[in-house]
Amino acid sequence: MLWSPEQIAGWLKQTYPGDQSHHVSHETIYRSLFIQARGALKKEPLEHLRRTRGMRRSRHHTQKTATHGQIVDAVSISERPASVEDRAVPGHWEGDLVFGSHNSQIATLVERQTRYVMLVKVAGKDTETVVNALIKHAQKLPQELYKSLTWDRGKELAAHKQFTLATDIQVYFCDPRSPWQRGSNENTNGLLRQYLPKGVDVSELSQIKLNAIARQLNERPRKTLGFQTPAEMFNQCVASTG
Repeated sequence: MLWSPEQIAGWLKQTYPGDQSHHVSHETIYRSLFIQARGALKKEPLEHLRRTRGMRRSRHHTQKTATHGQIVDAVSISERPASVEDRAVPGHWEGDLVFGSHNSQIATLVERQTRYVMLVKVAGKDTETVVNALIKHAQKLPQELYKSLTWDRGKELAAHKQFTLATDIQVYFCDPRSPWQRGSNENTNGLLRQYLPKGVDVSELSQIKLNAIARQLNERPRKTLGFQTPAEMFNQCVASTG
């Protein structure tokens, strides 16, 4: 299932609330995996962790390049309504491109309230290609569940006006060099690397395969959701719109 130690511990407590023999802390799981002398993880269990890293690195590390800069008529994230900021209502998404080898890429979208993930196949990183792919994907959801999109300063969304005109979805842009302002999306991109390691040519993946990967992510319990899954939370939102 590729769950993290924290997800495993939380799920056990939720599933067996009255049976202490089935409870274990995530720290205990980690301690059983770590090589104490080196602070590194053994190779075999490392392959099954949510992020396949043997050593800790700064969470603020980013590989954004000089292509991130000014977007004409960009609406700043500071202008987002309070209901978006505090995750009070569903329908507000964060997005980004994740790159693979041979200049390949996919778009990742995460709903802020439920942490529900969608992966979108894109044939190129130019703004027309990316925006058209996002428009097509947005049309699969009810308007009530796709009201806004917050993106980084990547030029791939330079044609954001075209996207908003076609979908009636408002686009907000993060401040320069501030990917942490899309925290849910950044975290999901990290989890996604467990399924799509760096160096993989993601252009070879079909939309069906991407949907299958997204489904696995959406069926993983999340601590921030009280160890419910994004799929459970999002399906409740879909039902309420019907």
